[in-house]
Amino acid sequence: MGNDTAQTLAIDAFTGPVFRPGDPDYDTEIAGFQTAYTHRPALVVGAVHTEDVRAAVEYAARHDLPIAVQATGHGLSVAADGGVLISTRRMTGIRIDPASRTAHIGAGVRAGALVEAAAEHGLAPLNGSSPSVGVVGYLLGGGVGLLARRYGYAAEHVRAIELITADGRVWTLTPGDELFGPVLGSGGNFGVVTALDVELLPLTEVYGGQLVFDTPLVERALDAWRRWTATVPDELTSTVTMLAFPDIPQVPAPLRGRYVASIRTAFAGPAEEGERLVAPLRAVGDRLKDDVRAMSYTESHTIHSDPDHPHAYVATNAMLDEFTEDAAAALLVAAGPESGADAVVDVRHLGGALARPSEAAIAVDHREAGYIVRIITGPEGTATQARIRAALAPWTLGNSLNFLYGAGSEADEAQTRAGYRPETYARLAALKAEHDPANLFRFNRNIRPAH
Repeated sequence: MGNDTAQTLAIDAFTGPVFRPGDPDYDTEIAGFQTAYTHRPALVVGAVHTEDVRAAVEYAARHDLPIAVQATGHGLSVAADGGVLISTRRMTGIRIDPASRTAHIGAGVRAGALVEAAAEHGLAPLNGSSPSVGVVGYLLGGGVGLLARRYGYAAEHVRAIELITADGRVWTLTPGDELFGPVLGSGGNFGVVTALDVELLPLTEVYGGQLVFDTPLVERALDAWRRWTATVPDELTSTVTMLAFPDIPQVPAPLRGRYVASIRTAFAGPAEEGERLVAPLRAVGDRLKDDVRAMSYTESHTIHSDPDHPHAYVATNAMLDEFTEDAAAALLVAAGPESGADAVVDVRHLGGALARPSEAAIAVDHREAGYIVRIITGPEGTATQARIRAALAPWTLGNSLNFLYGAGSEADEAQTRAGYRPETYARLAALKAEHDPANLFRFNRNIRPAH
């Protein structure tokens, strides 16, 4: 049987649309939020349900074709060149169970949709900063959310996973199953998650927002935030971001063309207590922007105000044991207002519930890290990223695979290993050899099958 005939027979098995290079809607289907890198598969399956995904995996395995998966394309790491792309963007079902405080969601559900659906029942998920991010991809990386210091990694609140492995088998995984923990934190190395159940929390409000300081106050703001994080309770999660806003009309006039420090806070507690906690930061000086307030949880995406339009970017990170005065000084030299570095650099306070052992044994390590520094640049900025990481090397424990975007040329085994303790990586590699020995799921920060 010729290859074309085999493809024709395979296409007949799908309910959703199928695309090949040159088809009218091929480019639209493969497009994602990340525009610097784009999958260029030989075949795209627009899955609408689990059976479509299972058929696509079986087809790929039968023809020894590697598999990529994309819902929104925010976290695209290694772009597929050939192979099969399973597009899950149509799998957007959400079912809320208020009694058990859980949500059953499809693989294509976005964070904003889940926040809105849960809010109708007085509940909220442990989402991240952007409403357009895919929930499943976020959870497969561990999920460091707006209130992470209070509630831990979002993946620790997953209650069930529907997974399709390289042999086409459909698994329903629950805590305690051999693959349950390894799937959460390994970023799609073990198969395609088609649906999952995740715990919701009785949250309707959060106290948070941004304090933005102009260039002369950047160093003072960074130091004040660094010292302040040693005093705050676990209920408060925060980030300080240093960035130069472009001088373009789309940027609000007070920020346009300025290099600033933006402190973003989220507090799971009464607004009065939040006001008291934030007061030392306001004392740094005049703010270009101050919108810290009590807000409905459905407004929580405004705390970080992440870009909502597709664009080109590359990101790396360094997980630090401490963010000392010397570490802050090194960061300012490498990435501060006088550095000339064209990068967005944010330092996120970890600790709290993130430091506690995982009852679900999710594959997220470096829990002793007190901070994580994320470095985001354009595709040409990998040298800048390397320079900033080198400046932070004395305090670096490893990296978080959740915050590695693009730069597929950097995605080698050493980078993936740096996300785990040696014993964790060895366990994951052994499971990879058992469940994906041909490494079909390799368009990611890849865990290679053990030999």
